[in-house]
Amino acid sequence: MLPHLNFADSNINFLGHRKVAVGISLVLVLVSVALLATRGLNFGIDFTGGTLVEVGYPQAVELDPIRQQLADNDFDRATVQYFGTSRDVLIRLPPRADDPDQAALSNEVLRALQSGGPDGVDLRRVEFVGPAVGEELREQGGLAMIYALFGILIYVAVRFEWRFAVGAVLALVHDVTLTLGFFALTQIEFDLAVLAAVLAVIGYSLNDTIVVYDRIRENFRILRKETTEFVMNNAVNKTLSRTIVTSMTTLMVLLALFVLGGAALNNFAIALIVGVIVGTHSSIFIAAAAALMLGVDRKVLLPVKKEGVEEETP
Repeated sequence: MLPHLNFADSNINFLGHRKVAVGISLVLVLVSVALLATRGLNFGIDFTGGTLVEVGYPQAVELDPIRQQLADNDFDRATVQYFGTSRDVLIRLPPRADDPDQAALSNEVLRALQSGGPDGVDLRRVEFVGPAVGEELREQGGLAMIYALFGILIYVAVRFEWRFAVGAVLALVHDVTLTLGFFALTQIEFDLAVLAAVLAVIGYSLNDTIVVYDRIRENFRILRKETTEFVMNNAVNKTLSRTIVTSMTTLMVLLALFVLGGAALNNFAIALIVGVIVGTHSSIFIAAAAALMLGVDRKVLLPVKKEGVEEETP
């Protein structure tokens, strides 16, 4: 059971430390961009094209002899790694123009592993993606994220105010960039499942940000004599319990998925775990700070009082 968390009466001065928080986030974003520019993402076969072969052994095996076996049979560009246990091996082969039938590569790989290697090697799975399809998936995946951010910008601008829309998109760009930067740093394989996780992070983070912004708008109607910074800080504190409990419960599920879901779901779970952590940070420290820096205040949010019309009491 989760402990009872109640921050309803908390008065943490989050916006008072906004320069430090934004500064740290800016540094992390710049480092992530640098990593993406220099190291890049370790795209999986979904995006690069090629052949993926999963084989199983009756006992644990070392990877170096397998790499040597493949190199001796003209597969020197193959990538070899464990897939779950030390008895399950995943082999990725880049597309080769001199092979008329790429799908037949799996049989050649199996013969190469059977010659001079441990007995009992078993072919488990074969996947093939053409280079043109992989390139198209990579382009469409990038466009999907751009379209999602653009749609969010329009929605929040209509639902709230354009400054809130810009602040929400800045928070989302922060979350996506840090998540991608983590994958560039660790060189964990980036495949379609991870792309789906990144898009899910956008939705998760946006939901938290909208809750904070809605409370800010409500506070401007209630706390009429307080400063803009106080109103926004109060909104972050009032939504803090909800933000933390939501993040903790989500992380518990994702950790269970990472531990028990198997190798096929590991990268997906890692992307969501990183995304939830940075999304929680942006909801608490970045969203309100961005709105404040963009000039959101009472005059912007409250309707102009018309002459001869009494203002409604909230």
